[in-house]
Amino acid sequence: MLFLIGPCAIRATCASGTMNNRYLRTMETSYTSSVVPTTALITQANRASLKQQRPLVVWFTGMSGAGKSTLACLLDKELHARGFHTFLLDGDNLRLGLNNDLGFSDASRHESIRRAAEVSRLMVDAGLIVIASFISPFRADRDAARALFAIGQFFEVHVDAPLAVVEARDTKGLYRKARQGELLRFTGIDSPYEVPINPELRVNTAEVTPYEALQGILVSISALLGRHEVVDHVSNSSAELAGCR
Repeated sequence: MLFLIGPCAIRATCASGTMNNRYLRTMETSYTSSVVPTTALITQANRASLKQQRPLVVWFTGMSGAGKSTLACLLDKELHARGFHTFLLDGDNLRLGLNNDLGFSDASRHESIRRAAEVSRLMVDAGLIVIASFISPFRADRDAARALFAIGQFFEVHVDAPLAVVEARDTKGLYRKARQGELLRFTGIDSPYEVPINPELRVNTAEVTPYEALQGILVSISALLGRHEVVDHVSNSSAELAGCR
């Protein structure tokens, strides 16, 4: 069987109708190790200076129904209103595009967060404030994401709430389906959520309102934003809140 790789024709050995995977993996590794990154003339600092802000990623993690997407959406809107250049990355949205080839096995979840972290890094390099909302249940994946960024550029927010509370909310009906066996490997039911040990901020949404939580987040990240922000109040609109769910 003949395969074309670049300008060269290479004959791969087949066994029982399958290609010699070891040989192909060796070739792939060889090509990957030969990749040399391109250095842009415009640096992250140049782009951030133009935007008059410090780029960072605010990484929301927590179980489904804890309030990650709501808080991420509110933070995105509030920072935008204050003149910051932001971008919202949401786990469900990425599942519809970049990650639509992934399932919910542990391996797929690892890969999903790896991709999300790499996209976040590209956006931080562009000088943006990235607001990332992902269940990201495994501590090792969150640590690997953090390792991609300079010190002070990764702000982890653990959006916490008791299982009984998030099940009671269950606006998407996911916990009910998981309890009935219609959804397998569901985080918090038959797949673990590894609680962050030392996040930059922990928010218990069973004890505070979304706007109280938002106020706390803004105060916590204000020193990282690169501007002297006075966080005196945030908008409080039920219509706005409904749009963030």
